[in-house]
Amino acid sequence: MPSSLTATPRQFQEHFAYGFSAVHDEWVELRQLETFAAVARQGGFTRAAEHLRLAQSAVSAQVRALEAELGVPLFTRTTRRVTLTEAGEILLSRHDRIQAELAATRTDLTDLTTVLRGRVTLGATAVLGPFSLPRALVSFHDRYPGVDLSLRSDLIAGLLAALDAGETDLVIGPRHADLATRFVARRLAAEHLVLALPPGHPPVTSLAGLRKEPFVCLPAGSGLHQILVAAARRAGFAPRIPFETHSAASIRDLVSAGLGVAILARSAATAPGPPIAVQAAQPAIPHPPIAVIHRRDRPLSPAARACRHHVMEQAQLAG
Repeated sequence: MPSSLTATPRQFQEHFAYGFSAVHDEWVELRQLETFAAVARQGGFTRAAEHLRLAQSAVSAQVRALEAELGVPLFTRTTRRVTLTEAGEILLSRHDRIQAELAATRTDLTDLTTVLRGRVTLGATAVLGPFSLPRALVSFHDRYPGVDLSLRSDLIAGLLAALDAGETDLVIGPRHADLATRFVARRLAAEHLVLALPPGHPPVTSLAGLRKEPFVCLPAGSGLHQILVAAARRAGFAPRIPFETHSAASIRDLVSAGLGVAILARSAATAPGPPIAVQAAQPAIPHPPIAVIHRRDRPLSPAARACRHHVMEQAQLAG
């Protein structure tokens, strides 16, 4: 960590890569950053002092204190002008990012404390891992009783199409690796896939051991169908899928009846329902994390922002 004005710009940049914490476990003061930015943008200490309505000596003192804390010079001073050093340019860009984050934080907090009414349409898949959507919706309603909530359920592809069409504000479901960049996804919880077998089926340690079995799955084009086909390909076979259905619950129904085997989210396989045998897959078959998703280019209403914040908070509390 640099401790004198001899620190190199690279040392300064590495130091600031972890935030605006200063040397000796102290924090750089925001007013010092504002004064520094004013000098940089006004082109000198005199103009900055006039802009900030401070004495020039106070402006100079704050900049010197900031340079001493950071251990690097921020300006090159001559008799005619003041210019930024390389370290100063880095700091100015970081200052702008911090100001943007502070402004966004103020907006978020204002929204959260002033949401009295509104409407939020939420889309959710049936499989949400350990995240409890009913519990989150009840607590959100208790917290914001003036906000009208509505819920629609579907596979993730249908919900994302509804999000594109403006029919939903937020979607909660699996975040697949090929999610389009027009969406923003914030992780809520992890999920895992298991082998779902009829009761009394001999234990199986790998997907390859089921190569001769009929499979039950969601329709072609669904995320689960793609995961099954890709995992089977890695195991050296193409799965035979005579039974396609539209929900994890009906997959479990059909497997329990002995019509086939399946890969199924652990939360769906272990929830109350018809009996099935559950076997961990070796090697493991990855499942996308559960996330809350919205359009990147469509600002959320205050009520939708509050709902997004709430479900993320509830997911964090659930661990």
